Amino acid sequence: MSTTASPPSVADVVTELDRRYPPAWAEEWDRVGLVLGEPTDPVRRVYGTVDVVPETVAEALAAGADLIVAHHPLLLRGVSSVAPTTWKGRIVHDLIRAGAALYVAHTNADTAAPGVSDALAARFGLTGLRPLAPSAPGSPAAGGGRGIGRIGELPAPMTLAELTRHAAAVLPATVWGVRAGGDPGRIVRTLAVSGGSGEGFLAAATAAGVDAFLSSDLRHHPSGEHLAAGGPALLEAAHWATERPWLDDVAAHLRADFGVETVVSDLDTDPWTVHAAAPAMDDKEPRP
Repeated sequence: MSTTASPPSVADVVTELDRRYPPAWAEEWDRVGLVLGEPTDPVRRVYGTVDVVPETVAEALAAGADLIVAHHPLLLRGVSSVAPTTWKGRIVHDLIRAGAALYVAHTNADTAAPGVSDALAARFGLTGLRPLAPSAPGSPAAGGGRGIGRIGELPAPMTLAELTRHAAAVLPATVWGVRAGGDPGRIVRTLAVSGGSGEGFLAAATAAGVDAFLSSDLRHHPSGEHLAAGGPALLEAAHWATERPWLDDVAAHLRADFGVETVVSDLDTDPWTVHAAAPAMDDKEPRP
């Protein structure tokens, strides 16, 4: 923890976050780092969120945040205007007017070790962690156990049906919940997890020989073909729920390093807000 009486500056916190999640580890298409804010401004309270949307920004400003640390970029794609008549422009104006800075760690935090998938793996008590898709040799993030996703051993074997219920209990709650594909009675000992969109890593999960793979944004045809080919069972949770655990790690790190106050948002920004099971499924066992 910092021994100085004065609070850290935005630049101080950004330097530490960049050390922990180097921008060079991000994908080329990504937009990470300091988005807005005066580098010399003091930081007394940090607010963590997955998504920078009007609701989370309002929550951050109401909490008196000096710096927002977000996972998803606000300005991922090019814009020609930040006029306050656009919703992104309104956010930019509100943050500048309030004197609040915004910092983003996205695919660089996905790759980091510890990073997004380590926090997700911790929710399941996985041990013996290794990357699902290690960073490529020669890349800036190569080595150190870095890469997308994590593979580990569950504390005790579970059936797929039990693991699905367990996942719904240990992950942040969403209307979406958790659904699974595969034999409900399949025994799961090894689990791969990947925070966020994990469909691109179905082949990696198969190659790793894991019993099940948990991620989000899994489409119908790729998932069906994966299961038909004998791949690991699949569990799909809401995108937001798989990335929200990482914010607790960031908050703990900044509290320990700088002594700042932290607020982690539990505002569910998953876009799916209504769920209804078919009445015929209420008393029906999952099909094998």
